[in-house]
Amino acid sequence: MSTTESRATTLTTPADREIRIERIFDASRDKVWRAHTDPELVAQWWGRGNKLVIERLEVERGGHWRFVEHSEGEEHGFEGRYREVTPQERIVQTFEWDGMPGYVILETMDFEDLGGDRTKLVGTSLFYTTEERDGMLQSGMEQGLSESYAALDRLLATLE
Repeated sequence: MSTTESRATTLTTPADREIRIERIFDASRDKVWRAHTDPELVAQWWGRGNKLVIERLEVERGGHWRFVEHSEGEEHGFEGRYREVTPQERIVQTFEWDGMPGYVILETMDFEDLGGDRTKLVGTSLFYTTEERDGMLQSGMEQGLSESYAALDRLLATLE
């Protein structure tokens, strides 16, 4: 198992087809949940500061989500379907990138209230093969995640 830490984010590979990410945010679980489910808020952090168009965000079992990130004259589309939504607690969804259609990742996000306006987000991504997982790790995913979470930190600090 490998482990990488940057600021409050811990990234591990607990199994040959998994990536696990843990991050503590200095915000209530309600705020962190809203930032993941309100299209106006998602657009402010998910794209690492790049323009993000939320084409769909149907946060319910069977619902479809689709985001298109615009950066340096390029477009990158991402989408999936919600398999499980337990408000304030858990989201299970599929994740696909337009650049590699057919390579579907199963993502689980658990939102844990730590009290004192702190929330732990635990995300697990399950890949079909070890090679797909390793390809994601080598794609710059960790840097993009760090940039997105930094943008999320800034956004959470402004929410009422």
